[in-house]
Amino acid sequence: MILVTGGCGFIGSAFVLEWLQGGHGPVVNLDLLTYAGHPGNLAAVAKDPNYHFVHGDIGNAALVAQLLATHRPRAIINFAAESHVDRSISGPMAFAQTNVVGTLSLLDATLAYWRTLPAPEQALFRFLHVSTDEVFGSLSAQAPAFTEQHRFEPNSPYSASKAASDHFVRSFQHTYGLPTLTTHCSNNYGPRQFPEKLIPLIIHNALRGKPLPVYGDGQQIRDWLFVNDHCSAIRAVLTGGQPGETYNVGGRSERANLDVVNTICRTLDELRPRAGGTPHAALITHVADRPGHDRRYAIDDSKIATQLGWQPAVGFDEGMRQTIQWYLDNAAWVESVTSGSYRQWVDQQYQGLAQPA
Repeated sequence: MILVTGGCGFIGSAFVLEWLQGGHGPVVNLDLLTYAGHPGNLAAVAKDPNYHFVHGDIGNAALVAQLLATHRPRAIINFAAESHVDRSISGPMAFAQTNVVGTLSLLDATLAYWRTLPAPEQALFRFLHVSTDEVFGSLSAQAPAFTEQHRFEPNSPYSASKAASDHFVRSFQHTYGLPTLTTHCSNNYGPRQFPEKLIPLIIHNALRGKPLPVYGDGQQIRDWLFVNDHCSAIRAVLTGGQPGETYNVGGRSERANLDVVNTICRTLDELRPRAGGTPHAALITHVADRPGHDRRYAIDDSKIATQLGWQPAVGFDEGMRQTIQWYLDNAAWVESVTSGSYRQWVDQQYQGLAQPA
């Protein structure tokens, strides 16, 4: 039995699906079902006897304590987080509450539970905290990629909240001996990603003939990691990672944002051409840059590759085609998550930001 938090979100649901389909054991999923948490993400396993869903908050200490005492998990994997930089800029308090206070509350309850375990079970227990490369800040074009030793330099309220949660995880290992693990991943993409992030937003708008907003000059560089590869990395860390260690997880696919958008447009031109044959790239609209926009992220994943034998299996072009095809095949899912409140948020976020051609 493992406990997953935030398992109805994008990365969490991908992990739960693969975990159960791979026969790795029972899962309890604790999720608050905020706007980005969608129960439909796990419809395929909803009736699986090895899957148990609990609607609740990681910050609810009594609920978490009850779940731990009842189910006695051998590991906790913490996916639960507010994760969108744009939303953190307009409303940072929610990020502090979930990512910092929520994680601390979860750690506190976990420590109390862990102390009740017999010594052999204590030694085998793991608390795996899923974090981001954004805690490291921004890189120049020629700078070496982030290693696990890179100092934290968060530049957005989101990355600051994740950095704070990472520090609390580290402190619980160092001070109390709780067997913790932390992963820092690069930008994820794939099926079921809420369409506020770059790739699903561009797909969603392109299919509707709407402008494709690109911040600034579009030359911000990210390393792109297919979500299923991220899930396999988490399993590798859970199985072989050393308590107290952190592991960088990258896709080995650095791309400028504008290049990513153009790749989506070319693929859609092939898979779903526009009426009249006008290329989707004609919809690209440069908008005013995001405040404090980091220029480049890059991951050095040599530690997890060398120590745990992990490497990404899905190349960017293959993963992008799979992702686009999934959105084409799952219009009902897209419609279910792009509610009126979503449309209002997108309109508010990008209204008035278009730059003259």
